[in-house]
Amino acid sequence: MFTYEVDEEISLKLIDEGDAEAVFSLTDQSRDYLREWLPWIDLTTEIGDTRNFIKGSKKMYAESKGLNTVILYNGEAAGIVGYNEVDWQNKIAYIGYWLGEGFQGKGIMTRATKALVDYAFEQLNLNKVDIRAAERNKKSRSIPERLGFQQEGKIRAGELLYGKYVDHVIYGMLKNEWEKMNATEA
Repeated sequence: MFTYEVDEEISLKLIDEGDAEAVFSLTDQSRDYLREWLPWIDLTTEIGDTRNFIKGSKKMYAESKGLNTVILYNGEAAGIVGYNEVDWQNKIAYIGYWLGEGFQGKGIMTRATKALVDYAFEQLNLNKVDIRAAERNKKSRSIPERLGFQQEGKIRAGELLYGKYVDHVIYGMLKNEWEKMNATEA
C-alpha cells in the first residue's frame, strides 16, 4: 500500500475501497463548492459512483498509468491529489487535485502537491510535472504559482463545463528547475 508522509499533519494514501465512504461523504458535503470547476460532480450522486472512481484509479495504478491518493489531514480525508496520467515515454506526470470546502486555507493542497512533485522527480525519475487549471479558477492556479511553476500557455476552450467552455492555463516544472529551486531553499 502506497502511503507518503508529507509532514506531521498530512499524508497521502493510495486510494482504495476502504476510502469510498469518506471520499463520497466529502464530495457530497462540498458538492456546491466543487461543482463550479469539476465536471464530474453531477455524475457522482451515490457511493457506487465513488467506488467506480476508486476501481478505475486502482487499475490505472496497477498499469503504472497514474496515481490517485487521498489527502489525509490529521487522519481525516480532506481531498484527492494525484497523477491523472503518467507519460513514461516523455517522462511527464500530469497532476490533478481537489480539496473539500472545509479544508481550504490551511496550505494542505500546496504541501500535498509539493510532495507529489518531489516524488515524481526523486522516486519516479520523471523530467516534468504539468498542472492545468481553468483560467478563472484562481484557487487551483495558485498552487503551481506558489510552487514556482512556469506558466507555459493557455488552451482555449479546453473544457466544456456545465454548458460553457472554459480556457485552461498550463503550468510546467522541469526536474532541473525544481532541483535548483530546492537547493537554494536548503
